[in-house]
Amino acid sequence: MTTDLHGPLSAYAARLHATVGDGHHVASPLGAWLLLAVCAATAADNDPAAEDLAHALGTDLAGAAEAARVLLDSPHPLVRSATALWQRSGRGDVGSSGWRAALPRSTEVGVLPDQAGLDAWARAHTDGLIETFPLKVGPDVAFALASALATRVSWATPFDVADARTLGVDSPWASLLRRALRSPSHGHRCAIVSTTRVGDVIVHAAPAQTADGAGLVVLSVAAAPHVPSTEVLAVAYDLSAGAADGAQPAGARSLFDVPLGDAPLWKVREERVRTHARDGREERHHAVLPCWSARSHHDLATPTLGFPAATATLAKALATPVEGFEARQSAVARFDRYGFEAAAVTGMFGRTSLPPEGVARTAELRFGHPYAVVAVATDTRADGGTGPWHGLPVFSAWISEPDDLSEADAADR
Repeated sequence: MTTDLHGPLSAYAARLHATVGDGHHVASPLGAWLLLAVCAATAADNDPAAEDLAHALGTDLAGAAEAARVLLDSPHPLVRSATALWQRSGRGDVGSSGWRAALPRSTEVGVLPDQAGLDAWARAHTDGLIETFPLKVGPDVAFALASALATRVSWATPFDVADARTLGVDSPWASLLRRALRSPSHGHRCAIVSTTRVGDVIVHAAPAQTADGAGLVVLSVAAAPHVPSTEVLAVAYDLSAGAADGAQPAGARSLFDVPLGDAPLWKVREERVRTHARDGREERHHAVLPCWSARSHHDLATPTLGFPAATATLAKALATPVEGFEARQSAVARFDRYGFEAAAVTGMFGRTSLPPEGVARTAELRFGHPYAVVAVATDTRADGGTGPWHGLPVFSAWISEPDDLSEADAADR
């Protein structure tokens, strides 16, 4: 991939989570970013919205479009992904423009489905984790763009079970829960990490892996209780840069540099053991976490997230004027003893104003008395010309004795 996405995605995630707030939620900044990056393929050089779109993406439009194409056309074995671009029937051919070739090959392009079709698309591309599309389609929707991401993985080594009281006497969850998860003695990674941004944090990484080596690592990061959620999320994104390689996080502290006893985020004790450690000082880590699940719906209409610019860019490419837009994401996730599952569907609608109310007349033409029929031949050629039969009346009739429709033809076939 020509563009390093970690920096742009981290910046985009910071804006998205700041918009969502500090309540319990799950989101997919990547899902939203991919939708914008697909729009980047449609941007014209002289489009005034292109600069705003590039700013939201955190990279140049060509690089973003190429990154999206690589990701979507070479999907990860553990992460299902899909994108779609739909336009209302009669508003043009979304596949005819020159930029169509720049879209990912896997992007579905076609006529805007009805609500049932949009919901079915969301279910199909999230393995049923998300049952309904995040937006409701109406007659004023001119086009829609959607992305979906989903994963269902099992831990390479499942968690052990712990009493919830081991979450700590100061934990508000210790008295609400009966059981928590304890990381196994091998297979998971834990550390106390010193950061310049928020001070000390605790880190747990649970890996899932397939037989061919493709994997997924779920990183959990906690800071002191007073640290804002946006800051902790930013640190988690920073630390995620090396998580896939299994490397010890930069700033990881030796337990022999940490005071013994209780602290807000950990408890350190010391005992005499037999060890093969070179200096006779062995370090062991365990993490205690709760199971959790979340279901969230996010409004992505704020300008900092890029969807106003994406709508303007796509509207120009489709030659479809719009007067408004909607952008939302639905996301779900579950983290438990044996694995992790998550999905997100991001949708964007370009809306146009409906014509003013007026009066429509419909004529029902009734051939209830004798009438004429003429059968005319057509004779067109591949070169655009016509042959000698073209336009000739071949048969004609006067109908004055109609037949009744037979019972066989009246039945559905």
